[in-house]
Amino acid sequence: MSTAPAFDALLRGLAPHVLGALVRRYGHFDSCEDAVQEAMLAAAVQWPDQGVPQNPRGWLVTVASRRVTDQLRSDHARRRREDTTAAFAPRDESEVPDRDDTLALLFLCCHPALSPASQLALTLRAVGGLTTAQIASAFLVPEATMAQRISRAKQAISGSGFDFSLPSAAERTERLHTVLHVLYLIFNEGYTASGGDTLTVPALSQEAIRLTRWLRRLLPDDGEVAALLALMLLTDARRPARTRPDGALVPLAEQDRRRWDQEMIAEGTALISATLPRGEVGPYQLQAAIAAVHDEAKTMADTDWPQILGLYDLLEIVAPNPFTSLNRAVAVAMVRGPRAGLEIIAELEADKRMARHHRLLATRAHLHELAGDAAAAAAGYLAAARRATSLPERRYLALQAARLASVRST
Repeated sequence: MSTAPAFDALLRGLAPHVLGALVRRYGHFDSCEDAVQEAMLAAAVQWPDQGVPQNPRGWLVTVASRRVTDQLRSDHARRRREDTTAAFAPRDESEVPDRDDTLALLFLCCHPALSPASQLALTLRAVGGLTTAQIASAFLVPEATMAQRISRAKQAISGSGFDFSLPSAAERTERLHTVLHVLYLIFNEGYTASGGDTLTVPALSQEAIRLTRWLRRLLPDDGEVAALLALMLLTDARRPARTRPDGALVPLAEQDRRRWDQEMIAEGTALISATLPRGEVGPYQLQAAIAAVHDEAKTMADTDWPQILGLYDLLEIVAPNPFTSLNRAVAVAMVRGPRAGLEIIAELEADKRMARHHRLLATRAHLHELAGDAAAAAAGYLAAARRATSLPERRYLALQAARLASVRST
């Protein structure tokens, strides 16, 4: 039996609270996570018919705790420890302490012992409450592959002798960087899917926004947390105008800006405006400021490119990255001319990570077109299309190549 949207949202919101409570009480991350999934399934079956309990979190913790103790009792070699553990299990939801361990859980899912791919998957499963099938679908891999990835991640955490508590101040700062990066990657995969037949996976971006909102409630004074939320809102506000009815990609310059979500833009702009003046400026604050400048422009021609270039100059100092340099090349081209942008791209081609990436090839083609070199632009778009893994991007790039080829032939 499937849950209604309201039940689904409630369960997903409670998932990290319940898992955090169990892991703190019992350890055994793997067993606790399995027990929480079973409790969620039980709730999905019972609550629509019987009603939501007065204390839904307590209900879920109680049911999941029984699953954990039942599982541990099945191993006779651990009988003594399991009997001790069972003594701590709440008998009903009224005994469940009102404690929120979700921040510790998020830091745990971004444990340095895990690979970036495992951090993404485990965060979506344990903190986001998504099923293995949903995560596999979002990342375009078989469910069995994703199940193995999540299983290995849980085993790695269990084998690392983890301490389920917030890291020390120094380690927390380092781990928070990873947490934010994981949420950023989840959002980006939803906003521009790395492969498949559709340009976007809205559910994935929405989940990243939900988790970042939740993280901001836990860390309200952290400027980079607020800035990441602002960046997501300002970027996702453009989603309605990014595709045509048939799913075809619409580039920023051609989007109908009347379709942008003005409420999201207002919220994101207010967030970054309040965050920038406070303390040290971080990379998410600079990216959010760039997004705000784009969103404030009524048309592409109204865009304040000198301000965007200045922000990219700062971003390259604060957080140097080849994709930052690629985006900066576009800003340079808009301020100083396409040839100046092409010079930056020529330097990027020395980076093996970038030289054959479809985004570098597409950007170079775009700047060649702005410079009036239709032949180089057509060849560049075609080369980019051959390397793109997203079908909408591949089709768009191929159409640009065909358009320029037809212009040259007339």
